Amino acid sequence: MTTDNSGFLQLVQIIEALRAEDGCPWDKKQTTQSLEKYLQEEFREIIEAIERRDHKNLCEELGDFLYLIVMLAEINRQDEKFTLQDVITKINEKLIRRHPHVFAEKKDLDEITLRKQWQKIKEEEKHGKK
Repeated sequence: MTTDNSGFLQLVQIIEALRAEDGCPWDKKQTTQSLEKYLQEEFREIIEAIERRDHKNLCEELGDFLYLIVMLAEINRQDEKFTLQDVITKINEKLIRRHPHVFAEKKDLDEITLRKQWQKIKEEEKHGKK
């Protein structure tokens, strides 16, 4: 696994610049709602690339999707709703919580048991029992 996150940080800085006062008019006017159609379009293109086993195109489409994710986080940061760091923290916590067999108990479980465990954890989360 790579530990060089300079490219990701550069992406965040690029999007901040695009949304800045002297940034790109198109990027500045985007909202969470206006980006919905682009999210759907990029997701379809990701699926198509996977189905075609077109790894070069998949790489590009994942980049487009990542741009939209970071853009949405930046819009919400500017609206003082949440930050990109909040998004990252929440997914990290969720992944660790939903994989106790890797991060806590260190058990070798079969796929059926893993699915049952996953569903149980999701239900507990839904009912506020994190």
